[in-house]
Amino acid sequence: MTDGFMLGDITIQRIIEEETPLFDPLTFFPNLTPDLLEENRAWLEPAALDPATGKLILAIQSWVVRTKHHTILVDTCVGNDKDRPNHAFWNQLRGDAYMRGLAALGLSVDDIDIVMCTHMHVDHVGWNTRLVDGRWVPTFPRARYVFSAQEFAYWNAENAKAPVLPFVDSVLPIVGAGRAEMVADDHAITDTIRLEPTPGHSPHHVALRVGSGDQEALFTGDLIHSPLQARYPEITMRADWDPTLAAKTRRRVLECACEARTLLCFAHFPSPSHARLSRWGNGFRADTVG
Repeated sequence: MTDGFMLGDITIQRIIEEETPLFDPLTFFPNLTPDLLEENRAWLEPAALDPATGKLILAIQSWVVRTKHHTILVDTCVGNDKDRPNHAFWNQLRGDAYMRGLAALGLSVDDIDIVMCTHMHVDHVGWNTRLVDGRWVPTFPRARYVFSAQEFAYWNAENAKAPVLPFVDSVLPIVGAGRAEMVADDHAITDTIRLEPTPGHSPHHVALRVGSGDQEALFTGDLIHSPLQARYPEITMRADWDPTLAAKTRRRVLECACEARTLLCFAHFPSPSHARLSRWGNGFRADTVG
């Protein structure tokens, strides 16, 4: 897709791998009750909750941030040719939507300067690599891949106990190719682009803050998955590493973003996937902006 918007002199666009009904909300959010879901169904449908299937509509997408000096890719979706036995709908994909989306922005794999992964889950690292002659190689050969050093250390230790497939095929080959840059959770990529610690969903999940002052955006990664969690920040997601910490982090970040009128760019919200927050009861409403 070619839509996008400006934030000061920074251009922000998306590459959508898929946007579809994916998960049952009561399974995806373990502490969501049927009554609370019904209470909110009217405003969730049809954009965030599919009336036909009852499933959450989620986008699987990358954000592209273009400055005068860098083209940055935030998170890299699921990817092709990956063994994902625990996610049948993502197993051994052969789709062309991602590469078509990249081309629609006038970009090739050689145009990406920095790949930044908010964390190392299956749908955030997949296009880090692609299969060439039976080997996993960096999809973006000129890019430096920015990883939280502590997030990497956690998954490296987990992988030593039992294979973590997304880590094996989408992270380790980047390290092996010498393209990984291991950084602190508050690392500054430039003066106006920096990582921000947002732990909970994973041990060292990070968000990406871009811009400054009233021209500032925060790329949330999996800090939040659905507009329902904006209204109720204490609703946790089934893959949260530490649900209590994830909820605490989410409320803290959303409170600050609402107060500062920060533009939030969400990993999984349905289109247009970016919003500013206003208060709604004890939570927040994601107000779509142009």
